[in-house]
Amino acid sequence: MASDYQRVVLLAADLSEHSEKAFNWYVQNFHKPENKVVVVHTPEYSMGPSEMSTSKIEESIQEANAKTEMVKTKFVEKMSECGMNGEFVALEDRNPGHAICKYAERINATFIVTGTRGLGKFRRTMLGSVSDYILHHAHVPVLVCRLKYLLKDDKY
Repeated sequence: MASDYQRVVLLAADLSEHSEKAFNWYVQNFHKPENKVVVVHTPEYSMGPSEMSTSKIEESIQEANAKTEMVKTKFVEKMSECGMNGEFVALEDRNPGHAICKYAERINATFIVTGTRGLGKFRRTMLGSVSDYILHHAHVPVLVCRLKYLLKDDKY
């Protein structure tokens, strides 16, 4: 029996191996053809207080835009290869975790899939963790894929 209900899966993505492995794990273990996959990326601008010149700001923006295009190309190709119904969205926000949670609510996501670098408690406290933020603030279930538990020979 076919359902009219379409699950919307928000997948947080960047250029890391963790993100790619989380995508692959989702495809192999959870994906259903009727799901709509929304791959979300939040560009990161790496600038310190000493780098506030106009040229440094422009350079940082260009670098972030180039990385965003790389993420888009990578995941749009992966979705196409898998025959997925999906789209790519870039979100502008200084807090990626907050942006992802807010966007998940906006699109009525059924659940969120994210990778994690597996930071220790001290590093996570000092550096923050997008997956940790999502896990504690999302209003939908969150699937956090830790790299060390994922198969090395995934095929996607």
